Amino acid sequence: MTKTAPEPDGDELGGRMGEMGLRGVRRLAVLTGAGISTASGLPDFRGPHGLWTRDPAREQDTHRKRYTTDPSVRARVWRDLAAPGVSDARPGAAHRALARLRASIVTQNVDGLHRMAGSPVDSVHELHGSLARARCVRCRCPVPMVDALRAVRAGASEPPCPACRTGVLRPDVALFGEHPDRDVHGRAASSVRAAEVLVVIGTSLRVRPAADLCAAAIGCGVELVIVNAEPTPYDGLASTVLRGDIEAIVPRLVSTLVAGGTPTR
Repeated sequence: MTKTAPEPDGDELGGRMGEMGLRGVRRLAVLTGAGISTASGLPDFRGPHGLWTRDPAREQDTHRKRYTTDPSVRARVWRDLAAPGVSDARPGAAHRALARLRASIVTQNVDGLHRMAGSPVDSVHELHGSLARARCVRCRCPVPMVDALRAVRAGASEPPCPACRTGVLRPDVALFGEHPDRDVHGRAASSVRAAEVLVVIGTSLRVRPAADLCAAAIGCGVELVIVNAEPTPYDGLASTVLRGDIEAIVPRLVSTLVAGGTPTR
């Protein structure tokens, strides 16, 4: 039966972890969404005050057809990326706590904060790409995002490709209507299915492929723990659902796992 509780204090969390039988977890996978990055100043999308909740039209800007056919949408996306705060975001307490663990981290986020927090590159699977990079729509040459944003701040509505000089750059992320990188998805799926426990943090679990990964884990007998402010479609299949401040809960959860024998780096 699923146990759902508001934010626990440290002692209560430790006791409940023992009750849940999660001590001694050796193979851990973590799936994160936008909710883990809100403390870093980045908005979530579908929460009560999320970006798309407040302005549903903005979600349409992330659809492939609209982005590729409407120059004003592309210009707006680049202006948003160049705005103060987006490229200046830094990891929060939850990112830093997870970096302590020897765990596979699968993320829907494109902000790069898990890597910035110290999680090794080979253990972080970015399902939707990364805003650390841009790529040319013509020759597909990768370009550091800092270089692309420099061109936007200098006045370009779309930054030109420095390699082929005929194409323009786009963020190296998957838009709605595009398939995520097959290799990244394959590695993420393998790590989730091989885990003993999957901890889901800060995601509504309403978007594929993240929702599919959660279902695959359950199908392989992986125990599911959800940490999220709002209900998800998978709450009833989780052994435990923790509600509350992710920045407060995740470091306590990590400390309890470490004390119970989960490997650290």
